[in-house]
Amino acid sequence: MISAEVIIHPQFYDLDPMNVVWHGNYPRFLEQARCALLDRIGYNYEQMLQSGYAWPIVDMQIKYVRPIRFAQVIVVRATLTEYENRACIDYRILDQASGEVVTKARTVQLAIAAETGELQFVSPAAFVDKVKVLL
Repeated sequence: MISAEVIIHPQFYDLDPMNVVWHGNYPRFLEQARCALLDRIGYNYEQMLQSGYAWPIVDMQIKYVRPIRFAQVIVVRATLTEYENRACIDYRILDQASGEVVTKARTVQLAIAAETGELQFVSPAAFVDKVKVLL
């Protein structure tokens, strides 16, 4: 499938009182990788709206394997695993130095018509066609 990666340097403001990255910051890291993936496909949020669709996240799962600490450089990899009826993206957050997986995650997005909010039961051709070019 199609993947993209971003490198993130967690900052002091990302930490919680236990000096590890606060769990609520992980979706922000996933979003950065998701945007890199959507850019690679050529169908990021601007292109979605231009094609007449929005893609809200309807499910997110995060498995915190090991904590991320201040100044630990991480690689966030996003991989599109489903695209025909919904967009499913699997994520791996890795410690850059060791390659060890520190977090696993998954998001599910569904297409809705931007004007009416009507759920689409199949992914729009504007998205599917761009994915197929890269497969």
